[in-house]
Amino acid sequence: MRRFFGIARPDARRDNEDMNNDKLAFDPCLYHLRTVDETDASFPANKRRIGFLIYPGFEIVDLAGPLDAFYYAGRTLGLTGRSGEPGYDISVIGWDAGLVRGKCGLEIMAPHRCRDVASLDTLIVVGGEGVFDACADERILDWIRAMAGRVRRLASICTGSFLLAAAGLLDNRKVTTHWMYCDQLAAAYPSLRVEPNRIFVRDGGVYTSGGITAGIDLALALIEEDLGREAPRMVAGLMVVFLRRPGGQAQFSPFLEGEVTACRDIGELKSWILGNAGEDLTVERLAGQVAMSPRNFARRFLAESGVTPARFVERARVEAARCRLEQTGQSLQTIAELCGFTTVDRMRRAFRRHLDVGPHEYRDRFQSSRRDSQGEIRDENSFSHDRA
Repeated sequence: MRRFFGIARPDARRDNEDMNNDKLAFDPCLYHLRTVDETDASFPANKRRIGFLIYPGFEIVDLAGPLDAFYYAGRTLGLTGRSGEPGYDISVIGWDAGLVRGKCGLEIMAPHRCRDVASLDTLIVVGGEGVFDACADERILDWIRAMAGRVRRLASICTGSFLLAAAGLLDNRKVTTHWMYCDQLAAAYPSLRVEPNRIFVRDGGVYTSGGITAGIDLALALIEEDLGREAPRMVAGLMVVFLRRPGGQAQFSPFLEGEVTACRDIGELKSWILGNAGEDLTVERLAGQVAMSPRNFARRFLAESGVTPARFVERARVEAARCRLEQTGQSLQTIAELCGFTTVDRMRRAFRRHLDVGPHEYRDRFQSSRRDSQGEIRDENSFSHDRA
């Protein structure tokens, strides 16, 4: 069976007959198909077969990121004198073999048809906007159910969790998905214990990851299970990603809770809170804004929002501080005061509660440019005497 995966371009079609019986592998550095010598010691025959299921409208990064991680993991075995150990044989699978268009318009070759794949070590279902159409295809669901009993590990990336859930394979399990779809997943499948802030979740032999690039985190964890700690460390270095990403998905999610509410007064108040996070936002003052008693206001707010007024205010202050950390060079103390925390310690504890990272770590990760003491952008690529 030929093992290959390629990127198709309109001006670069290859005839399968020209390939003869060569084995093919994808070179992620060159982005073209190349032949691999049968005797290449870095491609041992006893490999763990990893299957990626794709469908029209899938997310390209859900496939390419984890696939590259497994590819590099196999290559590191040869580099570290472990070429005799099982590496990875990667299969890209579609309902039919052929080109499959991702949601961005790029077409990826799926050499393998679902019905021709009888066994895998690990099945990984990718996500994407097309997942909901795929969920309505009973043929795909039946195949996933059949494969679930044959694989050692079953995994989903991003919204691929909806396919596993539709197949009934996530019932009563702890799971996660892209933060934008966590509420939707929980509402559609009430037996699932959805954990919105997790990068990935393992429940027995079933793994689910958060949004898009979280699939790389999951792949590194699976590689560590298979090959030990050194292999994923090398892979993370080659791919320039975190070996273990600090924090959870919440650090990447904008603050959306204030958008929808059935009560107009409460909805308008939430929008006002988001714009005035540094103000005195006690329950008494907020209740006065909507002409309610503090007790009635607290009860109504909780019923409408699902959180207490104090919890919502803290979230609003975290969001305001996030913006300043990303966009200004202000000190942590100044930001804490402007956003209503008063002290850096209070701000730090709030960040840990909501984002699983501290404000200093958050700034290091998300501020794309350094700024001077007046908050002006300083180009880090330009030479300055203070660095000399």
